[in-house]
Amino acid sequence: MSENILVCIAWPYANGPLHHGQLGGAYLPGDIFARYHRAKGNHVAMVSGSDVHGTPITVRAEREGRSPEEVVAEFHASFLRTWEGIGISWDVFTSTGTENHARVVQDLFRRLIDNGYMYTASQTLLYDPVDHRFLPDRYVEGTCPHCAFEQARGDQCDDCGRQLDATDLIDPRSKTSGATPELRESEHYLLKLTALEEPLAAWLGSGKEHWRKHVLNFSQGMLREGLKDRAITRDISWGIAVPADVVAKTPSMAEKRIYVWFEAVIGYLSATMEWAEQSGDAEAWKVFWEQPDAKIYNFIGKDNVPFHTIIWPGILLAAGGLNLPYDVPANQYITMSGSKASTSQNWAVWVEDYLTRYDPDPLRYALASQMPETSDSDFSWGEFLRRNNDELVATWGNLVNRTLTFTVKNFDGAVPDPGPLDPASMHLLDQARSTLDQVGESIAAVHLRQGLQQAFALAQEANRYLDTTAPWRTIKEDRQAAARSLYTVLNVIAALRTALWPYLPFSCEELNDFLGATASIPEQGWSLQALQPGAKLQTPHPLFKKLDHAIVEAEEARLGS
Repeated sequence: MSENILVCIAWPYANGPLHHGQLGGAYLPGDIFARYHRAKGNHVAMVSGSDVHGTPITVRAEREGRSPEEVVAEFHASFLRTWEGIGISWDVFTSTGTENHARVVQDLFRRLIDNGYMYTASQTLLYDPVDHRFLPDRYVEGTCPHCAFEQARGDQCDDCGRQLDATDLIDPRSKTSGATPELRESEHYLLKLTALEEPLAAWLGSGKEHWRKHVLNFSQGMLREGLKDRAITRDISWGIAVPADVVAKTPSMAEKRIYVWFEAVIGYLSATMEWAEQSGDAEAWKVFWEQPDAKIYNFIGKDNVPFHTIIWPGILLAAGGLNLPYDVPANQYITMSGSKASTSQNWAVWVEDYLTRYDPDPLRYALASQMPETSDSDFSWGEFLRRNNDELVATWGNLVNRTLTFTVKNFDGAVPDPGPLDPASMHLLDQARSTLDQVGESIAAVHLRQGLQQAFALAQEANRYLDTTAPWRTIKEDRQAAARSLYTVLNVIAALRTALWPYLPFSCEELNDFLGATASIPEQGWSLQALQPGAKLQTPHPLFKKLDHAIVEAEEARLGS
């Protein structure tokens, strides 16, 4: 029976280009997962969008003397080019700047007030005496009171992962003026997280065996420490306004905006509603958000865990009637040549820039093969080169190219008739079917690196079989044996075309053409579509390019420049 699978992926701030760490941390995993479920025949929607209200955007806009709208327009367009180039297969990639999103956020804001989970209170906040304004959390830096990290932000410490209030920081300083902030009073709406501790604990304590241990342990640890009510409005001008009817009752909210950490996660719901409108059925979103058997997955990086396992589920529990995440498969970090990726220091692989020099699948492969599912991993250009040349080119690409080229040349461009299959050939075909099942099970469990390893183990086995049966030699003395060997390997390749498609969609779609298919890979389904004797093949060309060692030095020279 078909499953309803909603794939929700973190919303990138529209304040800079996308780098390899973001791609491998959230977007590629979600895409691999969604592609598999589409091929499996499940009902899938994959949604996200640009976060246009985050304070990193206003920080950049002020630094560059531009409006936030100009910054957002530049980088939202960059995101769209990047997704197309690297093959991220969205059903909707929108933004938090749409009227639809604002309406959904304001509706949920009212709903939480009506349900008794929000209230107003005066807060002591940091005020910049030089810039004459209250400082949003990301406009403040200081020392974390928990781990002593000196560049902690006013909302969260990136070193220990704890959520913070700006007033928690030791020696706080304004990021814009450098001044030491003053404490002043301001009235805000607060989300009553303290009232949600018990329902959140019950939710996190039951049926989470499939969650990654680091995600579950971190989330349960936060609950054990105790939650604090958090302000969900801010003294800023950039963002979604507090609903007019709420302002009428609470005039102090007239110039305030709904805080980004509250409204951005609601984007998963508003984006699904936007997808439903575009699909022609405005109620279609309810399949994912209201039917109890639907599964919602949130693909994020580890720095976003609290917002997706505490804050967002808390909002959903407070609202009532909406499904909570089924899984939050957060990845760890992907560093760059041993150091954390850094935008300010140009220490990363910028995906759109990468695509001006290389094909998309090698980067998808390099990142998927070292997916940081349980611990941090490291990307380096030397390792990228090795994986491209030794694995994509020499193992998988070589298997495809030599098998198809030899078959097309010696069997009139068609799949040969194998005659009776011998035990070795039958065993390899059985292995191909079982590997396809295993890869599917691994992807469904979000063990994506394992799924790729299983597929490549089959490619290596097919290479060994081909070397042993040596059709280029047997064709001279036993044409039937050569036909049997090539038929067997062609069908293994057909299985790998499907198994590898979520990871390597561009090259697998090329391969699909080489194999003479008339239907797309997802249309064929997640099963071995056996190639029949006599089926026409196309003359192939190499799926991957061997790269010169000189690229390592050239690319490393770009880092930090």
